[in-house]
Amino acid sequence: MLRRVTAVLLPDTSPFELGVACEVFGIDRTDTGGPGFDFRVCALEPGVVPTKTGFSLLVEHDLSATLDADLVVVPAYGLRPAPVPEPVLAALRAAHERGAWILSICSGAYALGEAGLLDGRACTTHWMHAADLAQRFPAARVDPSVLYVDADRVLTSAGTAAGIDASLYLVRRELGAAAAAVIARRMVVPPHRDGGQAQYVDTPLPCDADTLAPLLAWLVEHLEEEHTVPDLAARALMSERTFARRFRAETGTTPAAWLTRQRLVRAQELLERTDVGVDEVARRSGFGTAAVLRHHFARTLGTSPQAYRRTFAPREPAPV
Repeated sequence: MLRRVTAVLLPDTSPFELGVACEVFGIDRTDTGGPGFDFRVCALEPGVVPTKTGFSLLVEHDLSATLDADLVVVPAYGLRPAPVPEPVLAALRAAHERGAWILSICSGAYALGEAGLLDGRACTTHWMHAADLAQRFPAARVDPSVLYVDADRVLTSAGTAAGIDASLYLVRRELGAAAAAVIARRMVVPPHRDGGQAQYVDTPLPCDADTLAPLLAWLVEHLEEEHTVPDLAARALMSERTFARRFRAETGTTPAAWLTRQRLVRAQELLERTDVGVDEVARRSGFGTAAVLRHHFARTLGTSPQAYRRTFAPREPAPV
């Protein structure tokens, strides 16, 4: 169960990435049905920790705050100072060995690398640091293109907003979709973005046409229907070639891949929050048949719809 969360601050910590952890795990949202966390901030020693932006933070806890944490977060920090102190690395290793989650945001991945937690694991960081991270830690399998990676309770994320996505992913995985939705609603952010999405997309093509946002919003409301590129291009008032080019420029992927991701999210929500059968989940999410749904679950999530429901559904499903 995800209840006790500790953020470990290193010199020249980034206030934004620390703020991500504080916003997701440090605010009591139980008044609106959200989860409550015991959130703490620690450092090698209690005292003043400088930030990257010129001001300092007063930290009350030392590394003993990691001893009973269910999640240890390492926000981004300055990479040029001395290596991470060994007691911090030992605390990260010990937390992971006893079963705690370890989450890095942006350059926080370097501390995980120094602790040996990236060896043999898939991971990511901000795309600007990815090549350097791979060079410094050759045993790590660095993917520079994704938002976040979950590898054996070591969760690494790319820059800034990707830390929000990774944090909400973890809340969703451990506490369910409803808990993540409450936090996301209060933060006014999407409740779920697939970790495999691109960190950044091409600059939208310069022209006078409207953005694809209205079309994407319409698609989310009509996932159960069949959609072809010619039909979507016509709805967007574009030629097929222009539509395909614009779609990739604005979303970073193809219409088919985007639809599959949205349908998976819809299927996950239905499995978590309702008790409808798998056939009906497949129909409502746009996969058509249970066989197709199972295929995409196995390929993308590495599990079956039934197993996913057993893991993530609450004891009493919400009304349909």
